[in-house]
Amino acid sequence: MTGNRIGRRIVTTIACALLAGAPQILTPTAQAVPVVTPTLGAPGAVLESAPLPQSFWLPGTGAAYRITYETTGPSGRTPCTGMVFVPAGSPPPGGWPVIAWAHGTIGDSDADAPSRNGVDSASSSYVANWLSRGYAVAATDYIGLGTPGVPPYLDGKAAAHSVIDSVRAARAVDGRLSPAWAVVGLSEGGQASVFTAHAATEYAPELDYRGAVATGVPSNIETIAPLAGPNFPPQGLAGLTNFMTFVIAGLRDTHPELDVNSYLTPIGRTLVDAAPEMPYPQFAQLAANVSVAQMLSRSLDDPAVLAALRDYLQVPTYGYDRPLMIQQGTEDLTVPLPLTLKLVANMNLAGTFPEFKVYPADHIGSMYAGEADAAAFVDKVFRCEPGSDERACGPDSGGSLASLGSAGSLQLLGSLGLLGSN
Repeated sequence: MTGNRIGRRIVTTIACALLAGAPQILTPTAQAVPVVTPTLGAPGAVLESAPLPQSFWLPGTGAAYRITYETTGPSGRTPCTGMVFVPAGSPPPGGWPVIAWAHGTIGDSDADAPSRNGVDSASSSYVANWLSRGYAVAATDYIGLGTPGVPPYLDGKAAAHSVIDSVRAARAVDGRLSPAWAVVGLSEGGQASVFTAHAATEYAPELDYRGAVATGVPSNIETIAPLAGPNFPPQGLAGLTNFMTFVIAGLRDTHPELDVNSYLTPIGRTLVDAAPEMPYPQFAQLAANVSVAQMLSRSLDDPAVLAALRDYLQVPTYGYDRPLMIQQGTEDLTVPLPLTLKLVANMNLAGTFPEFKVYPADHIGSMYAGEADAAAFVDKVFRCEPGSDERACGPDSGGSLASLGSAGSLQLLGSLGLLGSN
C-alpha cells in the first residue's frame, strides 16, 4: 500500500481499507564473513552474501550487503532475500544495535524486490536516518520477492519470520552487529512489525528483541471478506484492486484446497496470475480500470475461505511482551483512522496497551510526521532492559487510546459496527 494511490471518498475508503542528496560513498570496512554458524537450513542461515552495489547505498553507509537467507514460510523452510546496511565509523561497545526495516508495498514480483532496486524512494531518507542515529539496518524483501514462489502478501506470520530471520542473517554477515534489535515498518511493513512484535522473543530467543514501531497498520481486512463479491461497491481506493489481487494470489498459493480460481472472473484470474510475474508499474496499468467486483464471480462468504483469511490476516490483539508503538495519520485514506482505532481499542480490551500516536498527515506522511516520536521510543527501548520499571520504560502518558477519549472512541466504533472481540 502506498500513499499516492488513494481514493477520495472517506466512507467508501473505510470499507475498502478493511479489505485490504547523493549517497555517501565509502569503502566497506568489513568483509561478508559469517560470525555465527547455524545448522544448515536453520532459520536465519545465510545461503549467500555479497557486497551491495554502491548505487544502492544510503547516506551514512559504511558497509552494505545483499543477502539470501533461510526463513519459515507458510509451507516450511524457504529462502528469502534482503539487504544489510552498517553505519560508517566504529561501533559502540557491544556492537551496532539493529533496526529491522519492514517496507511498505512496492509490488508482488521478483523484479520489485528492494534488494534488486534499493530502498524505495518514498522511504529511503527515513531508513537512512536510522543509520545516522547509529543503528545498523536489516531490510528484508519478504518471502517470494526476489526468490521463487508467490509472495504470501499480508500473511503476517510469514512476514514476521522474514523480518526476524533478516536480523539473524545480518549478524552472520557482519560481526559488528549487536544482538539487540527493534523493528520499524510502514503499511504492509506496519502489519509485519506488529506480527514481528508478537513472535520475536519466542521465534528467536537468542536475540535481544526490544520493541516495535508500526505505522499505517492494515488491520481488520478479514472482517469485510463476506462482503467481497460481484456486488462490491465499484468506487474506492485507487490501487485497491492491486492490493486485493496480491492477497488473493498469496491465499491461492497457500491454500490450494480452497479452489480460489472458482471465485474469480476471467479478468480476475488474469490479474491474479499476472501479479507475481509482472513488475508493479506494468501490473498497475493492467489493473487500472478493473474493480474488485469485476474480479469476483461469487462472494467470498464461505466458512472455509473466511477461516483461512482470518488465519492469514488477523492481527493479534494480545501476547506482546515488549513495548509497541502504533502510529496513524488522520488524513490517511489508505488505512483510515477508524480502522486503527478499532485495532487499538480491541488491543486495549484484550489487555494490550500500545503507545498510540496520531498525526495530521497522510499514509506516507505519517511515517515522517512520527519520526521523532519513533526515534525517541526506539532510543528508550534500547536503554531500558526487558523487565525494567514499567513507569520508566512503558508507554508515555497520553499515548494510549485514552488520550483520544477512550469512552467516546469505543462508543463511536461500536455504533459503526467496527468494534469486535478479536
